[in-house]
Amino acid sequence: MPRQTRTLSIAAVAALLTLALTGCSPTFNWREVRPDGTRLSLLLPCKPDKAQKTVPLGGQPTVLAMLGCDAGGATFAVAVADLGDAAKAGPVLAQWQSLTLANMKGGPRAAGTGPGGTQVVPLRLSGASVEPAPLLVSAQGQRADGTAVMGRAAYFAQGSQVFQVVMYAGTTKLDGAPQAVEVAETFFASLKFE
Repeated sequence: MPRQTRTLSIAAVAALLTLALTGCSPTFNWREVRPDGTRLSLLLPCKPDKAQKTVPLGGQPTVLAMLGCDAGGATFAVAVADLGDAAKAGPVLAQWQSLTLANMKGGPRAAGTGPGGTQVVPLRLSGASVEPAPLLVSAQGQRADGTAVMGRAAYFAQGSQVFQVVMYAGTTKLDGAPQAVEVAETFFASLKFE
């Protein structure tokens, strides 16, 4: 009996140590950020850079504001644009999703099967517009240099504001690695409107 107690104690200490090391990992230094002019809050695993550019969204030049950073071999970013009209959100988000997949030469990804299908699932995000419904998209593709990349992106709106929240990583870093799955879950689960 004492031997089992000792074994359980060592296992419990090891589990707590693993959790502490993962939570305090210098690779992923989580911090809460809020894109300017929005009610969105999310966690990024690194200090983000800010950028803005004018892009054609919904048939008109629109300012796209971005926050993004790289950590642990992955890129994390959030982009937001105000279309000025909530009725434009659905078509713009659909176009944005298609362009992102085309830019990464995204092949669809089927759930549990690896390459071969784009996986699109509903995203539960309190405070986001119901129409268009928030979505989480996973796909495999290629970077400009031809290396394989996995991408996960959330697309949603709040009123006339449209959002893309994305994580890109090499396939060995994002697909199937336990820590990569945990990092992706932390990133996307942190999305909230205040």
